[in-house]
Formats: sequence, C-alpha cells, structure tokens
Amino acid sequence: MMPLIFAEPGEEQIIKKIGGSPEVKKHLEDLGFNVGGEVSIVSMLGGNLIVKIKESRVAVSEELAKKIMI
Repeated sequence: MMPLIFAEPGEEQIIKKIGGSPEVKKHLEDLGFNVGGEVSIVSMLGGNLIVKIKESRVAVSEELAKKIMI
C-alpha cells in the first residue's frame, strides 16, 4: 500500500484506504474517491495531480493525494 502521489501516470489503481480527518475523508468521498474505486493519474503539475475517477477528471493537491492509499 502506498500514497496515490507515488503511482505511475496512466496506470489504473484501486483505492484501499482514505486517511485524514473526518472532514478530509468526506471531501474526498464527495469528489468520488471511495475505497474499492478505480483511480488513475492523468498528469502531474507542480506537485498537484489531475486524476481520472469515475469517468471524470479531478485536480487534487499533493497533500490530499498523500491521504489516498492505493
């Protein structure tokens, strides 16, 4: 298990755990990040990630990406 920030761009990954405070977990769940869901990195820009989740693209900060475990 490792943080999403270390995943290779373009590879499908399965979310195994979401860390952080209850507010952070709720925010990530509202964006579509759920345990068991598929996620892949589209691109990395200055530490921030563009990820594909549920047929949508979402921008995630490096800090939030470190809380998503794959």
